[in-house]
Amino acid sequence: MAKQKGIIKLKGTLGDITFYKTADGYVAREKGGIDKKRIESDPAFQRTRENGSEFGRAGKGGKLIRMALRTLMREAKDGRVTSRLLKILMDIIKTDTTNERGLRALQNGELGKLKGFDFNINGKLDTSLYTPYTVSTDRAAGSLQIQLPAFTPNIGIEAPEGTTHFKLVAAMSELDFENNAFVFDGSESGILPWNAEEIAALDLIASVTANSTLPLLQVMGISFYQEVNGQMYPLKNGAYNALNVIGIDTP
Repeated sequence: MAKQKGIIKLKGTLGDITFYKTADGYVAREKGGIDKKRIESDPAFQRTRENGSEFGRAGKGGKLIRMALRTLMREAKDGRVTSRLLKILMDIIKTDTTNERGLRALQNGELGKLKGFDFNINGKLDTSLYTPYTVSTDRAAGSLQIQLPAFTPNIGIEAPEGTTHFKLVAAMSELDFENNAFVFDGSESGILPWNAEEIAALDLIASVTANSTLPLLQVMGISFYQEVNGQMYPLKNGAYNALNVIGIDTP
């Protein structure tokens, strides 16, 4: 793979060279590869077909998670979140000991590997929120409760330069990987001043289906704001906002 230089950047195919844009810039590579029909039928490519099947399953699972958390990810994500999430999901599929290779599935793997995943690599929850909190999950009731004691914002929260306000969010999503469906619920603290005045204890609650037999993904995040002339603006367009998987409850 070669990087394109110069003022004019190309996209498309010219002869045997394909030009396209990636997150790393404009690149070019030589066309090639094996015929698709051969990959689909030749016994020599059995492993390739198995890998492709599981890769596709992980891709669908990643899309389901992103759809479930879409409203929160709009405020906290980085440009590589899709590929980073896909990598972890592939690792999870490989932990499925129930199905044979090529048929392994997310719901049978170690979904706990998702815990700690940051949707924005530039804004991590564990380097932003230093106030201790407790997480309570009641599968029978389908509820999530995150409790934070009273705290002083400029001590309990490490905020980027320019911050005047912040918001805490929490959510839970019931994920049905087999049927590509989800149930989502979340709550937020509202926009609060980031200063030296103590704020009262906070309760963040979310509810999904009671007695669910599906994985329950739990996330928590923080968004930073700057007040200008009485208006709240996402600080640097949310570049430092955090959204983290704080837990995943499996049946």
